[in-house]
Amino acid sequence: MKETFDLIERITRNDGSSYFELGNIPHNGRAEYAAEHGFIQSVQILKVNIPRSTHVEKVEEYINSHYKLLPLEYDGWEEWVKTPEIEEELQRILLDNRLG
Repeated sequence: MKETFDLIERITRNDGSSYFELGNIPHNGRAEYAAEHGFIQSVQILKVNIPRSTHVEKVEEYINSHYKLLPLEYDGWEEWVKTPEIEEELQRILLDNRLG
C-alpha cells in the first residue's frame, strides 16, 4: 500500500534535535504513539492539507519505494533517511508552504 502525504510535521528526537517530515494522519498517529512510549520526544503538525506538487510526489515516491508501511502501534520509531536530492525536494515543499 502506498502512502499519500498531505501534512507537514516537526519531529523532535529524544536528544532535543528536530526535523521536518511529510506525513498523513496514520503517520502522525504512529508518531504520537512513539512519543507516548518514549521513542521520540514529540511530534507537532505544522500544516495540514498541503497542496499536491511534483515535489510532494517525488518525496512520496522515494519513501514508498524505500520504506514499508508500519502498524500504528509499532514498537519504535523509524526515521526516514533521505538522499540529498530528496532533502532538497523536502526543503522546496517547506518553502512552498512558508515553513522554510
